[in-house]
Amino acid sequence: MIASVIGATGYTGGELLRLLLNHNKIEIGTLTSESYAGKKVSELHPNLNGLIEKNFVDLDINEVIETSDVIFAALPHGASNEIISKIYSINDTVNLIDLSGDFRFDDLSIYEEWYKIKHANPELNKKAVFGLPELYKDKIKKAKLIANPGCYPTSAILGTAPLLKNKLVKHDIIVDSKSGVSGAGKKLTNNTHFPEANENFSAYGIANHRHSPEIQQEMEKLFGSKVNLSFTPHLVPINRGILTTIYMTFNKFMETNEVIALYREFFKDSPFVRVLDEGKFPQTKAVLGSNYCDIGIKSDKRTGRVIVISAIDNLVKGASGQAIQNMNLMMGFGEKEGLKVVPLYP
Repeated sequence: MIASVIGATGYTGGELLRLLLNHNKIEIGTLTSESYAGKKVSELHPNLNGLIEKNFVDLDINEVIETSDVIFAALPHGASNEIISKIYSINDTVNLIDLSGDFRFDDLSIYEEWYKIKHANPELNKKAVFGLPELYKDKIKKAKLIANPGCYPTSAILGTAPLLKNKLVKHDIIVDSKSGVSGAGKKLTNNTHFPEANENFSAYGIANHRHSPEIQQEMEKLFGSKVNLSFTPHLVPINRGILTTIYMTFNKFMETNEVIALYREFFKDSPFVRVLDEGKFPQTKAVLGSNYCDIGIKSDKRTGRVIVISAIDNLVKGASGQAIQNMNLMMGFGEKEGLKVVPLYP
């Protein structure tokens, strides 16, 4: 089968290509770029030199539809919305995974408030499935349009799902996340400029990061009622990786080993979630370059809280790897196909 990538020059586009090269059921098809049409793939992704002998091309929607069995859209929000709407106006049976935030929200008024743009296709949005396989595997298998979750939401939702689903904690939740600089994408900003990011550690998007409502939406679905979420992301001077620390208060205290058992049962059919032994905690190096989410847990009797720590690679489980995991489920492949990547350590 042929997989094409619209917007293949960014970090997530490059990761899609790196991982798809390991996929036994997929041949890489059309790779589009608005800015780099005509350039060799290896000029933007030097790690793929000699592995993909293709040039980026301008987007021809009809050609991409006709020549692809599945399409990945790795575009900024807004642009993704418009192009995907055009694709489905031509052919509504296309298999497509969108890596932007454009189709993640059940309530588009929330999307429009936080993303500051009008949604181009509310009817199409109703058909999109939120692509977190650990929660929505059966729906993903039947979907045509998958909204790949954000990186921070993936780490936060997986870190809280078992306790929220079983209503074992109170509704006040604090999520504190640290991300590597690649999470901001290739476009240079003041915060990601080397002299600003190197040897620095700073919070940003405090109380107004657009991943907040996405996290809250999924937490409330699990919990069955409102949650009071405080989410603060931080930028750390590493290339890739997210470490998320979550604080929740028990309704009735549970020992650490009891919570670990709960998480292992909840994720028993989730091949990319690794719940660590008691006393062990995640680190970004241990998931680097892989599709794993590592989770560590500690119950604090003194405060009545549980502290859950999760680690992912923001470009893999937080983006491109999860997109391929979704494609595997959508297309009837083995869930781990193309993703059997051992993390790089140290």
